[in-house]
Amino acid sequence: MALTWWTNAMDWLAAAAPDPRSCKSDWQRGTTGVHLLAAGRYWDVLIVPACLGLRTADILVSSPRGKAGPVLLDSRRRCVGFFLPPGPDTVWAGQDIRYLTTGAWIASPAPHCRWGDLRWIWPPDGTGALNTPAALEAALHQAVGDLARTHGTGHCHDAPHRALV
Repeated sequence: MALTWWTNAMDWLAAAAPDPRSCKSDWQRGTTGVHLLAAGRYWDVLIVPACLGLRTADILVSSPRGKAGPVLLDSRRRCVGFFLPPGPDTVWAGQDIRYLTTGAWIASPAPHCRWGDLRWIWPPDGTGALNTPAALEAALHQAVGDLARTHGTGHCHDAPHRALV
């Protein structure tokens, strides 16, 4: 079961690489090699500051509304990336956030990588399941409230929000 999950997750992620075969080969050898993956085709990525993203990931994972989609932590850059369905008609706005879509690239370790500077908080499951924009937006707003109550105000607490274009 775990091997099937890992293989499916690896196939799903590697499909967004410029050379999926090389990417999968690297990961199959047991390395955690980082590969550049193209955003915009299979998924987009909302990147938020780590202080906000870590609390948001906790909220998503514990939500009774369903399972969280892939969430990637870059501890060196102090940010968290949430994988979302490609949304060309959606704009995310907020302080210190970036929305990666067509034409953007993201560095990704193997789906089993849960350690190091670049690691999965919640790895892809290989089914293509992603975070839903509505659930992510609600979790971000809840995280902002939680952080404001426990840490006061600060630049990290400006929750990203969606706007339809």
